[in-house]
Amino acid sequence: MKRERIDKVLANLGYGTRKEIKKMCRNGEVEVNGEIVKDSSEHIDPFNDAITVNGERVEYKEFIYLMLNKPQGVITATYDEVERTVIDLIDDEYLVFSPSPVGRLDKDTEGLLLITNDGELNHLLLSPKRHVPKKYYAKVEGRVTLEDVERFKEGVVLDDGYKTMPSELEILASGEISEIELIIYEGKYHQVKRMFEAVGKRVIYLKRIEFGPLKLDENLEAGEYRELSEEELLMLKEAVKKK
Repeated sequence: MKRERIDKVLANLGYGTRKEIKKMCRNGEVEVNGEIVKDSSEHIDPFNDAITVNGERVEYKEFIYLMLNKPQGVITATYDEVERTVIDLIDDEYLVFSPSPVGRLDKDTEGLLLITNDGELNHLLLSPKRHVPKKYYAKVEGRVTLEDVERFKEGVVLDDGYKTMPSELEILASGEISEIELIIYEGKYHQVKRMFEAVGKRVIYLKRIEFGPLKLDENLEAGEYRELSEEELLMLKEAVKKK
């Protein structure tokens, strides 16, 4: 197991700068396996050693995995000088990990967005080779028909000439304003909206309700998030394993 300096470990977890942690060690505020650590450069095993700061146990994590119910009006980015971003919704205790959103949802789109600092998993989830399914609920201006279901199943040609992969369209209600659920296996720019435009209709509300094996937690209000459970994380990793 890789050993790391105690000041680096605590700094990465947001306990202060290395200079501040050096002072904390000198003051006897940091213990490892029940013994006070005066030297902030001492190397420890962050996964197996028992670390406490001022008597409180430190829970070491290398990666964080969050499920956010993204609200409308927030952009999917790590930073923006003007707009509010999804990272602005995250508490400081997670920001020290420098997390990033997995893929993107449009500013006016709601729903399930994963946020993590696990770059490898992020890459695998977005890889076109993995075809990770994404399920959306939408309200559509115009009557969605069985003909549309068949066209989506075959793949539709977007405004730039690209033909989408086959998708699964389910009609929940058909009328002047239709309600649908749609599963796609790729993530082109504005894809769901452009797919409906290709069949002469317009999406007026869009919410992602599933990403791979994960379903949006119904207890999360818009703008709220939580850590993934161990079971959810395992399912997510299984979904991107090479066949």
